[in-house]
Amino acid sequence: MAAEKSSSKGQAWFCTTGLPSDVVIEVDDMTFHLHKFPLMSKSKKLHELITEQETNPTRVQKSSADAAEGEIDGGEEIKEEEEEEAYSNISLPEFPGGSEAFETAAKFCYGVKIELSPSNRFLSLSVLKSIKDSIKTLKSCERLTPLAENLGIVQRCIDSIASGASSTDPSLFGWPVNEKAGTGRTETGGRRKSAGADSWFEELALLSLPLFKRLIFAMKTQDLSPEIIENCLIYYAKRYIPGISRSNRKPSSSSSIPSEIEQRELLETVITNLPPKKSSRSSTATRFLFGLLRTANILNISEACRATLEREIGTELDQATLDDLLIPSYSYLNETLYDVDCIERILRYFLDCLEERSAARIEGEEENSSVRSAALMLVGKLIDGYLSEIASDANLKPEKFYELAVALPDHARLFDDGLYRAVDVYLKAHPLISEAEREKICGLMDCQKLTLDACTHAAQNERLPLRAVVQVLFFEQLQLRQAIAGTLVADIAPRPSDLRREGDDASEAGVAVQAQDGSGLAAVRENQMLRLDMDSMRSRVQELERECSAMKKAIGKIGGAG
Repeated sequence: MAAEKSSSKGQAWFCTTGLPSDVVIEVDDMTFHLHKFPLMSKSKKLHELITEQETNPTRVQKSSADAAEGEIDGGEEIKEEEEEEAYSNISLPEFPGGSEAFETAAKFCYGVKIELSPSNRFLSLSVLKSIKDSIKTLKSCERLTPLAENLGIVQRCIDSIASGASSTDPSLFGWPVNEKAGTGRTETGGRRKSAGADSWFEELALLSLPLFKRLIFAMKTQDLSPEIIENCLIYYAKRYIPGISRSNRKPSSSSSIPSEIEQRELLETVITNLPPKKSSRSSTATRFLFGLLRTANILNISEACRATLEREIGTELDQATLDDLLIPSYSYLNETLYDVDCIERILRYFLDCLEERSAARIEGEEENSSVRSAALMLVGKLIDGYLSEIASDANLKPEKFYELAVALPDHARLFDDGLYRAVDVYLKAHPLISEAEREKICGLMDCQKLTLDACTHAAQNERLPLRAVVQVLFFEQLQLRQAIAGTLVADIAPRPSDLRREGDDASEAGVAVQAQDGSGLAAVRENQMLRLDMDSMRSRVQELERECSAMKKAIGKIGGAG
């Protein structure tokens, strides 16, 4: 029977033995034209079904399909015969594995060699020893439920995968996960990751969501490394949800795009199963979390999941970039271009996290304190950049701009130059706001924390209120006076080289005199440069004093007129 061939025509399947078929079996939408003898000799179930039908024979006209079959196999035209012939017609609804599985069984009955692989050799011990083969077997079980479930195959595969993953080196699963999930080019810190680890990640992403959720639960119960669980979730999300990664906005070509409801369920599964943060993530990991947040806003996931994700991002805000923070606003109730409320919530989560860390009494507190201070400075610079970016939005209300700016503590900014830039952009984009709102916005700045360059720019800025300009001029004058005083002190103070020369021994007198002559020439040139700098500073101070005096007179006139 090995020479027998099979062929399919549309929704019909034929076994080309040269003999007319005498049994028709319907499985799903496929019709199989077969022969009784090989089926009854190999399958007890089919033997019983055919025997049962033979006890109640049905007389029908010979089908034209049989005539067509003989025409193909014999290569000769056969005239249609009107002779009636008995045949069996069997329907197998809800056959495990569908028509594909029945085709494999039919080939086996005809003696066709069946290739055994992880996709059909479920109970092989060799399959369960390999993570990739166990995943393939688990994937095959999706078409055989609930039969595979009742036989315990599904749970055995899940346990095998979780156990195999637990014995894998967690260092193979570091960040960043490849932006194009499934290409096998994951790298971390310039070091290429294991190709084997990447490949079974690809296989894992092919599972249906219910099986994937069960597998993640099994991994958690076995206390797997958070890096492994996290990377499994990320690989799966990137494969099926477009738009999470900005560099790869389309899902894998081998996977269909799930519906919006399926994407929402998948996204909530990923968020709720993210392992708690135990160490600082990389900027790539934080970028992925922001990608999840953008998609969550589009899909309108539950408030609880969104809050969980925002809190997770808040703990890693110091790893974010300005591009990450620019989350578009998808709400019809919010007219602003970007979701400012979301960033404000994330910032408060970050500050709450810092307070919790400060309250915890652990060893090496001084070192941890310095790390927290550096993180706060990074976030302060990040928020100032974000304020500068959103300040040009015409729909951004002064209260919203003010609330986000004051959310940061004073010690988060070493200098207020970034904040001044944001204020200047906002005043330029909103020229029609009231004078009270203008002064409130300018009150965000601490003029004492502006650098000399920022003070110089602010003193000539016509968009600033008069009160703010006077404050800037005052502190600029103060800075110049302090700079001049420091220069005078440096000019009067004795040089260490002169003190050392006074203590030299007589035997080194010649060398000392020579050194003194050289350093004396350098000191003369340095003094000349300092005098020029002081003259320039004095001129600038006098100019500022005149401007300040004019400002005071103007303020006095305004007060008298009021």
